[in-house]
Amino acid sequence: MSKEQSSLQIKIQRMGNFLSGMVMPNIGVFISWGIITALFIPTGWFPNAYFAKLVGPTITYLIPVLIGYTGGYNIYGRRGGVIGAAATIGLVIGANITMIIGGMVMGPLAAWIMKKVDKIFEGKVKPGFEMLIDNFSIGIVGALLMITGYSVVEPIFSVILQFLSTGVNWAVNNGYIPLAAIFVQPACVLFLNNAINHGIMAPLGIQQVLEHGKSILFLVEGNCGPLMGVLIAYCFFGRGLAKKSAPAASLILFIGGIGEIYYPYVLMKPKLIIAPILGSMTSLFLFQKLGGGLVGIPSPGSFVTFLLMTPKGGFTANLVSFVAGFLVSLSIASFILKIDSAKEAALEAQDAANQVNGMELAFAGNIADVTVQTAVNAQNIIIPGKKIKKIIVACDAGMGSSAMGASVLKNRLKKSQIEGVEVKNTSISNIPQEVDLIITHFDLMKRAKSSVNRDDVSFMGILNFVEATEYDEIIQQVKTSNS
Repeated sequence: MSKEQSSLQIKIQRMGNFLSGMVMPNIGVFISWGIITALFIPTGWFPNAYFAKLVGPTITYLIPVLIGYTGGYNIYGRRGGVIGAAATIGLVIGANITMIIGGMVMGPLAAWIMKKVDKIFEGKVKPGFEMLIDNFSIGIVGALLMITGYSVVEPIFSVILQFLSTGVNWAVNNGYIPLAAIFVQPACVLFLNNAINHGIMAPLGIQQVLEHGKSILFLVEGNCGPLMGVLIAYCFFGRGLAKKSAPAASLILFIGGIGEIYYPYVLMKPKLIIAPILGSMTSLFLFQKLGGGLVGIPSPGSFVTFLLMTPKGGFTANLVSFVAGFLVSLSIASFILKIDSAKEAALEAQDAANQVNGMELAFAGNIADVTVQTAVNAQNIIIPGKKIKKIIVACDAGMGSSAMGASVLKNRLKKSQIEGVEVKNTSISNIPQEVDLIITHFDLMKRAKSSVNRDDVSFMGILNFVEATEYDEIIQQVKTSNS
């Protein structure tokens, strides 16, 4: 990958991380809204006009304002959150469509403006007048932003959202949505899923739910069926540790919905990406033809959430489409892995003897694994003589694979009888400065290094957060550093 491509990928990852930083903390509210919608709207499981009154205000007012608050908070703490919510409500009140995207823009923008205004008064306020200035400054700026959002920004966003909605409806009506899989599936493997799901699909999908009672857009990125096909294929036709770890990874994806667990299996064999692409295209084609769709965001993207967000009357269409995508992906991935097995078997003895930086190959018998593992080791930075007391496991959103990796590492440290080492998980953009060792997926290593302004921090890349052989090296490094 060229430097320009790598830089672009990192920028898109950062944008996706920024968007997910506003959506993920509020995902429980999205699920609550989805459950109420599925149950009580006129076409729901238990139609109830009284409880259905909760649907409109929640998605029209509560969720956009929450996102505006969270976006502002991420920029400028609680003060940024307050001004972000105030600015967002101006958009919401003036609009006749859901302003989730507006909240994603207006919340952080308002916080940034408030931060600059506070900077002007910094050091110039006489003692005893701080609270007065703080309250009046945020009040005046908030009022101006509310008026601006209501009268100026809202009309602009309404035109943009109407244009996007018209484009999406045209694509759906003309059967072009399945083609999105050609771009979405490769982008997800490169950790660009948050930019796609939270920045594009979710806001437009919610607008479709309000108009049609369900949306297929939630399933462009949120359908785990094609991903399951690749992992199950590894269970039968994989080799080495890849085959051994695939069952656990399959269960975590199916029940837990952590999509990142599947990425390393495609990165090991990039040509496998054709399997989820065709599987997703199959599912999306059938979702359209059979009238499938969901009433809310399937986050995490597990089969359980998929069922929970399925509207009344949609189970047959959704299950048939899900299974079809899974089977297509499974068949293609199995074929690719099977024809590769003969070549891998011939190279197994030679590959098993190779070592990379003193470690046995993570997945013996696979030349692609050697390349990936070498890339991981090349990015590792170990500070000699520095005690490791605080470890951060980081992923893109900070809530999926990093949480799982932190849990695995804690258990490994406990079994190794290593005490006094704190292990936490977080997103790449929120890595604290007080840290001794940062562990992340090798594809996110550059971003992790750029987020820490210290030279005495160690970095270690990882391929598989479930059963990575790198944990052995991490445990050994902790023992050596703390002895």
